[in-house]
Amino acid sequence: MTEAILLVGGKGTRLRPLTVHTPKPMVPAAGVPFLTHQLARARAAGVEHIVLATSYLAEVFEPRFGDGSALGLHIEYVTETEPLGTGGAIRNVASHLRSGPDEPVLIFNGDILTGLDIRALVDTHRTSGADVSLHLTRVEDPRAYGLVPTDATGRVTAFLEKPQTPEEILTDQINAGAYVFRRSVIDTIPEGRPVSVERETFPDLLSHGAHLQGMVDSTYWLDLGTPQAFVRGSADLVLGRAPSPAVPGRRGESLVLPTASVAPDAKLTGGTVVGENARVGEGARISGSAILAGAVVEPGAVITDSLVGAGARVGARAALSGAVIGDGARIGADNELRDGVRVWCGAELPPGAVRFSSDQ
Repeated sequence: MTEAILLVGGKGTRLRPLTVHTPKPMVPAAGVPFLTHQLARARAAGVEHIVLATSYLAEVFEPRFGDGSALGLHIEYVTETEPLGTGGAIRNVASHLRSGPDEPVLIFNGDILTGLDIRALVDTHRTSGADVSLHLTRVEDPRAYGLVPTDATGRVTAFLEKPQTPEEILTDQINAGAYVFRRSVIDTIPEGRPVSVERETFPDLLSHGAHLQGMVDSTYWLDLGTPQAFVRGSADLVLGRAPSPAVPGRRGESLVLPTASVAPDAKLTGGTVVGENARVGEGARISGSAILAGAVVEPGAVITDSLVGAGARVGARAALSGAVIGDGARIGADNELRDGVRVWCGAELPPGAVRFSSDQ
């Protein structure tokens, strides 16, 4: 196993305002761009050559990762001029692959945090003789996902759209966003047009008798598609619940990057990360949150399960719970924001503008 494709071209619309200035895979999680964790895990599994399929804000990737040598990788970049979907993006980078027709190529979605045993997925692919192998995971409530039932040998039998009734829930197995393709199969994907690998490529392969193998791996798995999930994923990396060799420090209740400043009596818990050149003032209490580079948390602020964007400022005694503050925003003193509130990049909220009474 020597090469992989990472699909990092999505606009990350559900993650806004985090993705207004930053593509989704480059938003910091546990102190480094999320993509760093994926690259490091791939390298640890033996991958040497990676092609990044980019599109939205494509220009930010190469300045950060270069040729990949700092991570022990060789990285190439291929940019879509128009969005091509997951299948179209895979086909678009095919000419940059080095594998022979029957060799395996790993493919990862750029927004999944997982403890997947990558070597085991490749081993399953090889021993089963599959054309495509899929990482499947089990979820308690599969109604928001497409279902992937398998037979007793793990062979995929169908791809089912999101179930609408209990009778339609035939399995709790879902597509977890990591695949191994036989190299020659990639060349069968139509070229130059949008293609969904989930809705078109996989069902078409199955209908034509191809062997699609599922491997259920129910270790840590999280789709980072929403701000709340992204914050949780960052905290889980800091706490050690989600594995990554790229966390820049020891696992624990908090991670403070070397250039950050935290007052001695501030309390950081729950996997909180304080990014480069960020400052946390006296008496602040921060739990399960991400304070990005250059942000300022003023004295007495209380922040829970929230993300404070790069260069943003949270005023004294402000209270955030489940909130997302965009880059450069200003939250005045004594505001209270909670329950999924998002403040746009550069916005300013005057002191005491938003408060909740104790009986609400």
